Amino acid sequence: MRPYSLRRRLLATGAVAVVVALAIAAVGISLLFSAHADRRALAELSVHLDQVLSGVERDADGQIYLSHQPADPRFDRPLSGLYWQIVVEGRLLRSRSLWDHEIPLPVDELPDGGEHVHMLEGPAEQSILTVERSVILPARLGEIPMRAAVAVDRADLQAASQEFTTDLLPYLVVLVAVLIFAMAAQVAIGLRPLGRVETRIAEIRSGSSRRLGEDFPTEVIPLAREVDALLAEREAEVSRASMRAADLAHGFKTPLQAMLGEAGRLRDDRQDEHAEAIEDTVETMRGHVDRELMRARASLHHETARCNVAEVARSVVRVLIRTSPGEALSWEVDVVPSLEVSAETGDLTEILGALAENAARHARSRVGVKARETGHTVEITISDDGPGIPPKRLAEMTRRGVRADETSTGSGFGLAIASELAEALGGKLELHPGTPGLSVHVTLPAVASAT
Repeated sequence: MRPYSLRRRLLATGAVAVVVALAIAAVGISLLFSAHADRRALAELSVHLDQVLSGVERDADGQIYLSHQPADPRFDRPLSGLYWQIVVEGRLLRSRSLWDHEIPLPVDELPDGGEHVHMLEGPAEQSILTVERSVILPARLGEIPMRAAVAVDRADLQAASQEFTTDLLPYLVVLVAVLIFAMAAQVAIGLRPLGRVETRIAEIRSGSSRRLGEDFPTEVIPLAREVDALLAEREAEVSRASMRAADLAHGFKTPLQAMLGEAGRLRDDRQDEHAEAIEDTVETMRGHVDRELMRARASLHHETARCNVAEVARSVVRVLIRTSPGEALSWEVDVVPSLEVSAETGDLTEILGALAENAARHARSRVGVKARETGHTVEITISDDGPGIPPKRLAEMTRRGVRADETSTGSGFGLAIASELAEALGGKLELHPGTPGLSVHVTLPAVASAT
């Protein structure tokens, strides 16, 4: 399943929502402006119609005429888009702007003073907004019915709406950018607790913390509680597994010791061949048990374990310089004080102790302990200026019971135990010929960063 970014999904969804919402708002605002423009146009047409009706008079011949034109000069400009028309006594009076055209008023019956609004086709195929009013002239003008109308070309209104929308567009673009920026800030702030969860989990992995805690927003607290409960359950399982490992070690110890006792009795009876076979078998079994117990112990703790390499190295050296082989040697410890590995202090002490003790036993005058971080691992080097080991024998030296010097008092288990424990901790041990002496390189995982 392909991973996806929650942040990108939220930003994409929010951006689409903002654009769609503002697009709908732009359409709505344009429609509102258009409706407002129509209302203003109708109000102006009503004013023009009042001016037209106020100028109706009779001349000396008894003919109805318009004594004065409305004030707007467009009424005098042919096909200007603003027109008036009067129908009275079978005659048609109209503005000069109509030229030889006529406003095609529908058949309509209006009460005295009643008004109707029409959308009609005017001169030059114009779509005109028309206000029509029917009146009864006063007694001095004969009390006859008259039908008057004033119209305006809607193209002007539509152009005004389009210009408004065009002027509005830059502001909408700026508003979209501002809203998307605000939404991005909101998403960043809203997802910040998840980043804190990630940091806390990294701290737990590095061993600097044991629980997430509950100092999170209300929505994240249930997740933190479940993770903490899982961690507590895992710690309980680790503790039970550790106890079972200890019980297993204790359970094997007594039978193996009893078998060695039987081997001793066989030697007393001068059955050396049988005794040696039993001792070899016991030693093999003990090696397997020790190896598996070490791996179990290391695997139980290495994910959250951490220890300071410099402190462990100096502690081992302080012990060895009090021993007979170590007090006559020069010890050099070159380790950065802050360097840490993902291991229990006891495990690292066992590794370095075995290697340093082996180096002290074979060194002539000097033993060096160095460590450096290389990426996600720490490489610890223990070197001596002893006789060294022939290159062809380096590979077999990490096997249990193998000694470089058969006259030595050592058991031959030191390098093997250190190698097996390093592997159990996720690292490795390598032997390299020194100039002179032997150089042992132990690589262990560095403490996982909490950032």
